[in-house]
Amino acid sequence: MQSKLVFMGSLVAAALIAAACGSSSSAGNYGGGATASPATKPSAAPVASSPSAQPTAVATGTAIDVGSTKLGQVLVDSNGRTLYLFAADTSTQSTCNSAACVQYWPPLLTNEAPQAGTGVNAGLLGTTRRQDGTTEVTYAGHPLYYFLSDKKAGDVTGQGVNGFGGPWYVVSPSGMSIT
Repeated sequence: MQSKLVFMGSLVAAALIAAACGSSSSAGNYGGGATASPATKPSAAPVASSPSAQPTAVATGTAIDVGSTKLGQVLVDSNGRTLYLFAADTSTQSTCNSAACVQYWPPLLTNEAPQAGTGVNAGLLGTTRRQDGTTEVTYAGHPLYYFLSDKKAGDVTGQGVNGFGGPWYVVSPSGMSIT
């Protein structure tokens, strides 16, 4: 009888240990990369972001389209999210490389040649290698970025924001900033 109790006690202990070590539900759903919409506008002090908060490159060339906003026709990604240029970028090389800058202004990344959608001049599309080794999409020689506070297609909340050394502007299909 005593050996049965010891055996049963061992089974219960093993089950408890297995339950404690087993997988549990995730503490948070970090969702998806460059197209994730932010919940709030940036504060004066940036907060640390999760690894998945950084934009992720897509398996094929990133598609660039033209979308309508209250500022007119602007460059957008395939989900309609507005793209920006940084006036401080004086060449195809991005100057937005600090963790804080990339948090608020994630670069538009790609793994292959970007694809021109309707209204986009394919001859103006290009890429540049970032300091971290990723490939950023350029248009008319300007690296392209998202703005963290744009929540949905057509949002242009980053227009004219002056931060990280210069102003940020939406990009027209001709490749010029809309100011």
